[in-house]
Amino acid sequence: MAIPRWHIKGDWFDSCNCSIPCPCAFAQPPTTGNCEGILAWHIREGNYGDVRLDGLNVMAVGAFTGNIWEGKTKASMAIFIDERANEGQRDALQMIFGGRVGGWPGIFADFIGEVRGMEFAHIDFHVDDDLASWRAEIPGRLTSGAEALGGPTTPPGKRVQVHNAGGSETGPGGVATYGKSTADRADAFGFKWDRTGRSSKHIGFDWSGPDA
Repeated sequence: MAIPRWHIKGDWFDSCNCSIPCPCAFAQPPTTGNCEGILAWHIREGNYGDVRLDGLNVMAVGAFTGNIWEGKTKASMAIFIDERANEGQRDALQMIFGGRVGGWPGIFADFIGEVRGMEFAHIDFHVDDDLASWRAEIPGRLTSGAEALGGPTTPPGKRVQVHNAGGSETGPGGVATYGKSTADRADAFGFKWDRTGRSSKHIGFDWSGPDA
């Protein structure tokens, strides 16, 4: 089957159990050797062939041990797709985020060794325009949010950021804006935790298929 041209761009962030800053952005092992966290994507604009994907959301929850960027360990994950998506949009999101149509998600899929499950769910997603905070939630299942990290020498209106991150979850050239989690709760597919005050980071994404 021919793969349609596709392109999506938007916001991604995570919250995890690592100390601030999460070593993943530097392609290093997790703070304690084990990582468990929540990932969230919001598509600001995009298409899969003639199927528009603007405004749709995806969330995932997962865990792994060791330095995932070295290729010697794989993550265990579960994924949630926006229940607002129609049949065509659901198929498109599963193809893209399942890594079956190439681009960066196709590379990212190689880091996943187990998919515990997939559900369609109500996903609330918000990112401040100035990246002061971000939050996503599936009521009763996943809640992830953070406030941007700052300090006495951070210029007003600026953010603590890492450019050209060595381990960007959204692909090469990612700019990671660091935050401190205000919510990091999971109760889904055997993943269960509830904490605050740990690492979170926002990175934009701009992905397309191999022939786009």
